[in-house]
Amino acid sequence: MKLLRLAPENTRFGFMRFRRVSYPLSATLSIISVLMFLFVGMNFGIDFAGGTQVDMRANSGEVHMAELRAKADSLGLGPVEIQQIGSGGDVLLRLSVQPGGDSGEQKAIAKLRDAFSNDYAFRSVDSVGPTVSSELVQSGTLGVVVAIVAVLTYLWFRFEWQFAVGAIIGTMHDLLLTVGFFCVTQLEFNQTSIAAILTIVGYSLNETVVVLDRIREVMRKYKRLSTSEIIDMSVNAVLPRTIMTATTVFLALLALFFLGGHVIRSFSAAMIWGIFVATYSSIFICSPMLIYMGVRADVFDRKDRDEGAGATPADRKVKV
Repeated sequence: MKLLRLAPENTRFGFMRFRRVSYPLSATLSIISVLMFLFVGMNFGIDFAGGTQVDMRANSGEVHMAELRAKADSLGLGPVEIQQIGSGGDVLLRLSVQPGGDSGEQKAIAKLRDAFSNDYAFRSVDSVGPTVSSELVQSGTLGVVVAIVAVLTYLWFRFEWQFAVGAIIGTMHDLLLTVGFFCVTQLEFNQTSIAAILTIVGYSLNETVVVLDRIREVMRKYKRLSTSEIIDMSVNAVLPRTIMTATTVFLALLALFFLGGHVIRSFSAAMIWGIFVATYSSIFICSPMLIYMGVRADVFDRKDRDEGAGATPADRKVKV
């Protein structure tokens, strides 16, 4: 029985010839991501922005957006964000934080029920105050920062410092482009989005470790090849595994995106984007950094000599 292969055997594609394009492209996208975050910002969900979110379903199965929007604006609750979910009559209403604290929020919910209860069924009502939302922002930010520092520390001790620098740059590249993705698409950024960012960091780390491990292995074996040839050989060697992993995860996330409902839609969309970004960065961002840093196979020869010089005579006798 012939096994399915998503990549041909013994591929010899020259990935490193595209490094002169990938670096300017990634630098441009990273700068755009930072500018979008500063001047456009992300669409913070109720978890972080605070306010009230009401999930309703039309009794008739059909949502009349113009009529719904006009009636909501006439209630005097400030800006009301209305979003239709799919085509089954589901709709989300989001209100900003109401004056008067909890009593103000309850009055706003009562007004919504009086206005829409005849035509819509209220499936859920979620309210988050400004104090709680600010605490969630701080906790979420702290969690992401701690996770990133832990990952970068692992990379630093896992590889030689030149390899670690490339891995750190690749990981930060993935984070920046993911933030830019949320800014451009204006998907709701909530607690599940924090989970998506942390998962993308883990996936990116996994891809990076696989590629760098193979580069280090090939570099020890073929000492006369140039660094670009060694990297191309290594990437081609792990290419079937990379494509298979990315494809299976992509198909699972695609099902979640279309069938999982709006609650995890931002998570699945961010993860789909993260798969492509992490795979791209491990090949075209992290790996070429070894070329620009002048890494050659003799770095392992020097390391082996240093380790041998520090060993005791008994240790050297055992190694022989």
